[in-house]
Order: sequence, then structure tokens, then C-alpha cells
Amino acid sequence: MDMNIFIVEDDAHIFEALRQRLEKWSLHVDGPSDFRNVMGDFLKQKPHLVILDIQLPFYDGFHWCREIRAVSKVPILILSSRDHPIDMVMAMNMGADDYIQKPFHSDVLLAKIQAILRRTYAYGEEAMDVIEWNGSILDLKRGAIRKDGKEVVLTKNEFYILTLLVEAKDEIVARQDLIQKLWEDEHFVNDNTLTANITRLRQKLALLHLDEAIITRKGLGYAAVTLEGGTA
Repeated sequence: MDMNIFIVEDDAHIFEALRQRLEKWSLHVDGPSDFRNVMGDFLKQKPHLVILDIQLPFYDGFHWCREIRAVSKVPILILSSRDHPIDMVMAMNMGADDYIQKPFHSDVLLAKIQAILRRTYAYGEEAMDVIEWNGSILDLKRGAIRKDGKEVVLTKNEFYILTLLVEAKDEIVARQDLIQKLWEDEHFVNDNTLTANITRLRQKLALLHLDEAIITRKGLGYAAVTLEGGTA
């Protein structure tokens, strides 16, 4: 399913950077040809998601959010340099689905876009396949994790363990459950094999300062937790 993203952003540099980033994920990107007639372009392009700045020429983003929401349930993501809580509250009250403050990390924005599209359109097989975790991005297609511009490639087992733990959302995953999911016949797997994989995973996560996000519950199993200041 082709997805169209409508970006209402008057900073040409930001618009172009977003367009190039999103089109790498096979998303089609358009913007308004006239900031006095954003609604005209919106109705013409029929996007699946709108990314909307607040500070715009002629009419601000709140105006266009209200206008769009009056005629459509399309997801709206506010992207703004404003950091006052009242702006976030106003955006949500007008029907916005999320609010991201500038400056932003493109991978985090990408993960949020994926989540909104998936929730709204049951976006499945063609999804961008990334998960946001503690400010990092898990790339499910490549088996890699990125944070602050640094990427670490994991083995198949290491990445599968990390994905299982992250998807459990801070809940403990029993050692036996991990072993059964990783290896078809656990009878031929030494318990130390899982321990060795966890150790190597932590060593690689340490390169991104995320090793403490994988905790051990003695006698129970492991959990991927949200660190203070991180985003689950």
C-alpha cells in the first residue's frame, strides 16, 4: 500500500531533509504549493499522514490542524520548535495525534510515523520495520540498532533476543521462553548458550550506552527496561 505524507513546513532545508529521509522508506512526500491555501493542496493530495509545523506564513499550524480535522480523520503530527506545555495541549485538543519538538532525531521521527501509520491503517508487511527504544532505533530489516548517529550490527540471535525483550515492554521474559523461541529443540541447548548470547548482546549495547537497559532477574529471566530519560 503506497503511503502519502503531506509536510506543511516553510523551512525549505527541513522539508527537503524530511522528504529525502522518508522517500528512502518508499513513502511519497508532498507539501503545499501555497501556504495561503494549505487545505486546497491537502484535499487534492489526500495524504495518509500530515506533518505540520506551527509557525507558518499567513496562518499558523493550529489553524490548519483545526481546518483539517474538521473534514478528515487523517493522522496529524505536529513538528515545532515551541516547547511550552500549552502548545502541546492545544495541539492535542485540536486533534493532533503526536507532538515532536525541534530539533529532532530523524530516526525517532521515523519510528513515530511508523507507529501512527500502523495504528491507523493496520500497516503490516510494508511497514518501515523500526522500533524506538531508549532513544535508539531497532532496524528489524537489517538486524541493527542505531543511536546518536552510531550503528551496531547484531547477530541473528542477539537481535532476536533484544527484539523479544523490547516487545515485552519492561516485563520479565523467562529464560526458558527465550530458549524455546530461539532454538527449536531446547534439549540440545546448554543453558550457558543463552547466557553467552546475553553477555555478547550487552557488550555491543555498551557501545551505545544501553547495556544497563538489559537487566537480569535472578531465577526468573531478563527484561529490557526504560532508562531514565529514555523513550520506550
